[in-house]
Amino acid sequence: MATYAIGDIQGCYDELVALLDRIRFDPAVDRLWLVGDLVNRGPDSLAVVEFVRGLGEAAIVVLGNHDLHLLACAYVDRYSPGKKDTFGDVLRSAHADELSDWLRRQPLLHRDRKLGYTMVHAGLPRHWSLDAAETYAAEVAAALGGDNPVAFFEHMYGDKPDNWDPALAGWDRLRLITNYLTRLRYTSADGHIDFKFKGPLGTQPNTLVPWYEFYELPDSREAIVFGHWSALHLSREQMRTMRIFALDTGAVWGGTLTALRLEDQAFFAVDSSVALPITD
Repeated sequence: MATYAIGDIQGCYDELVALLDRIRFDPAVDRLWLVGDLVNRGPDSLAVVEFVRGLGEAAIVVLGNHDLHLLACAYVDRYSPGKKDTFGDVLRSAHADELSDWLRRQPLLHRDRKLGYTMVHAGLPRHWSLDAAETYAAEVAAALGGDNPVAFFEHMYGDKPDNWDPALAGWDRLRLITNYLTRLRYTSADGHIDFKFKGPLGTQPNTLVPWYEFYELPDSREAIVFGHWSALHLSREQMRTMRIFALDTGAVWGGTLTALRLEDQAFFAVDSSVALPITD
C-alpha cells in the first residue's frame, strides 16, 4: 500500500490518467491525496470530478479556490462562470446536483498523524498550530456541508479581513479561514495576506515573504503538502529539507502533473499536453 499526493489537476483528466498509470495506482490498496483545484482552466473538469468521486475512500480531496468557485456558481443564482472558467461541463451535467453535493462535503484540510502529513490547498498562517488549523478548517467544513450552503457562498468572496484575530466571528471569520487555506501565497511580516502578487520567489516586493518561511512545524515528524502555486518552483531537495511539499507544477499551463509518494518522498511526474497562457 502506498499513499500518493497529487498536485492541482484543474480539469487535466488525460494527465491524471497518465500519472496514475505511471505510479501503477491500485485503488484496492493505494490511496490518493488530492491537494484541491480538481477543476477549471483545463479541458475536462467533469471527467476529473466524476473519476475522483468514483474512487470513493481510495481518494481524499481538499477543496481549492477553483473548486469553491465552481460550487458558488452551482449554488448561487447571481454567480456564473467567467470567460476563463471551464467548469461549465460540470454545471451542465445531468448529475450536477449530485456532484456539487459531493464536492461541497470535502474538507479544506486533511491531517494524518500516523503518516505525519497535513494537506491543504494553499497554505497555513503563522498564527495557527496544526491543531488549531484542523479546528478552524472544520468550522468552514461545517458551514459548507450544512443545510444552507447558499449563505456560505454568498459571503465567501472578498479580501477582508486579511489578518487573523481569534475574536473574529461570523462570515468574516469563515471568509478569512477559507482564504488562508485556499488562496494564501505571500504575507507581510506582520501576517497580512497579499492577494495580488503571484510571481515566483525573488520577484516579489521586499515587504512580502512566502507563507511557509514564517510557519513553524511542531517537529521533524510533520510535513505539509499543498498546491495552488505553480510559479513557486522549489527544488525537490528544498522541499524535503523544509518538509514543505509544493505539488502544483503547472499541468494546466503546459508544465507537469506531479505526485509525491508520502512514505518515502519519491516524486513522479508526467508532461502535460495542455498549454494555456499563464494568467492565474
